[in-house]
Amino acid sequence: MSRESQGRPPGENTHNVLRNHASRVTRHASRIYGDKMNNDDIQYAITHSCVLRQPQQKIATFGVTNIKYFIITDPIINNLIETQQNDLILREGQVIAERPQIITPYYLNSLFQGFDHGDEYTEFVRVNYSANNPGLLYKYKNEFKNMSVVSGPLDLLVERLEQEIEQEGDNLSTIIKGVNTYWDISLMKFIFELTTSSLASNIIDLNRRGLLNIDNSGLPGDAKVKIENLFREVKAGRLDPKVLKKELDLWGVFKEYENRFLDLFTGR
Repeated sequence: MSRESQGRPPGENTHNVLRNHASRVTRHASRIYGDKMNNDDIQYAITHSCVLRQPQQKIATFGVTNIKYFIITDPIINNLIETQQNDLILREGQVIAERPQIITPYYLNSLFQGFDHGDEYTEFVRVNYSANNPGLLYKYKNEFKNMSVVSGPLDLLVERLEQEIEQEGDNLSTIIKGVNTYWDISLMKFIFELTTSSLASNIIDLNRRGLLNIDNSGLPGDAKVKIENLFREVKAGRLDPKVLKKELDLWGVFKEYENRFLDLFTGR
């Protein structure tokens, strides 16, 4: 028997697998909770989170991966929700992993705007990692569905959820035991680890298609394909030219494409 209660989605989260796990979780947590969280809180949430059922597939290399999640936590200790001693909190939703994007340190640093020491960090990355060394950027969006209070022990709830997943034949569902106050940290820990386990196969797939190859301008093959698609979309009138201009600027190659870009407005 369950009693529905309204929850809040923590919003969109972005992870770069080239960064340290703890620092990435810390940054996302600070966006959600501001100064209310500290490293000890985050470490506690990470340590006390575990995946009870893993998805049966990795993150897709060339498409969007939609993962349905069930996060089980102990009751909230306040007056917002009425609970009994053996009740559990069940949150449901889906976390969407976009197609992995190939980036270089130059591109990554172009995203660091408004930082006091952006120039110094840019130089550090270029010296230590090479401006054109490719990596992968993963972006995620959490779409929270609902939260309910469920009576009964944990093992029976997990068994019921697994039966539902099996009946639906969904290979991309997961069950997570998390920490109630920071349940979204439990979710981010899961998706980061899934990304890490998918990274090798994603890189192999991209290499097979030559999309990690870097040309003389510093563009990976994947970026060139994307830029060509953007040119076609703008020429067909289906895309704002500002989107194309922004992408060229992020890669630092606007001058190489400037004539083609201007031709879009002259009808050539």
